Amino acid sequence: MWWGVGAALLANVLYSVGFVLEKQALGALPALSTREPVRVIRALMTSPLWIAGSLSLASGFVAQLIVYRALPIAAAQGIFVSGLVLLLLLSTAVLDEQPSGRERYALGIVLVALLMIVASVRTGEELGGEARGSLVLLVCLPALTLGVLLYGQVERRARRRHRMPTNGIGYGVALGLLYGVSSLAIKGASGRLTGRSVNEAARALLGSPYPYLLMFTAGAGLVMSQAALQKCRASLIVPVCTTVTCLFTTVAGTLTFGERLPDNPLLLTLRVAGMALALSVLLAMPRHDTPPPRTDVATPARATHRR
Repeated sequence: MWWGVGAALLANVLYSVGFVLEKQALGALPALSTREPVRVIRALMTSPLWIAGSLSLASGFVAQLIVYRALPIAAAQGIFVSGLVLLLLLSTAVLDEQPSGRERYALGIVLVALLMIVASVRTGEELGGEARGSLVLLVCLPALTLGVLLYGQVERRARRRHRMPTNGIGYGVALGLLYGVSSLAIKGASGRLTGRSVNEAARALLGSPYPYLLMFTAGAGLVMSQAALQKCRASLIVPVCTTVTCLFTTVAGTLTFGERLPDNPLLLTLRVAGMALALSVLLAMPRHDTPPPRTDVATPARATHRR
């Protein structure tokens, strides 16, 4: 169990560093659009800093694969969410992003809520078994569809003139659904790689929906996340994305892979209350950044005209 916790903490560091490096790199790149995915990928490949960030994220992915072989989904997600503290520190120190007081309070409450979920995990809790491919697709395909549709809706609204600038909440929710599906696919893939020879593991993996879900979420998530990160603050969009990913993975993964809910009423209350609190805070967060104050340049012009 403890080596799984260590791998989860390492994944936190790798993910946080990766997101910050990518955000830094995106500031020097031309405007990215999901309507031109090939152009987005070509632009990203020209940035050594972005490549370094993506390698850090890929290393976090490998660490996450190890985590799901050692910890229940709820415990793993809770530890991953604790990495938001490091992300907020790095985004403030390196990116000079300053979240508002309301956002800091909201993210603090979300962190407490998700740590409640971790506290609800029993020592020695079972990891669950392998899920049926049809059940995984029944859960994942609607989530993917909803995530893509929501992202497109936010994009269309952001392109309208005279709208307040979006702060990334909608982007974060959409990406959270995609990465939630990715987390389920990682969990499923890790189960197919356990207790088999290399050939057997390869056949079992390719015969499941997991590698294909991972390929889709990796490709779509790459283009969508980079376009969103370029427009919005990493200190807000990543925590929202992480919260949605955690909630989706914990709920859907527990049911899909047969990981039992706590029998103890107190632990069950902690888990359900933590999910409800995180979701309610997420829904209450503002959807737009406050625009900068406008300076009135018309008055001096009128005064000159009168003279």
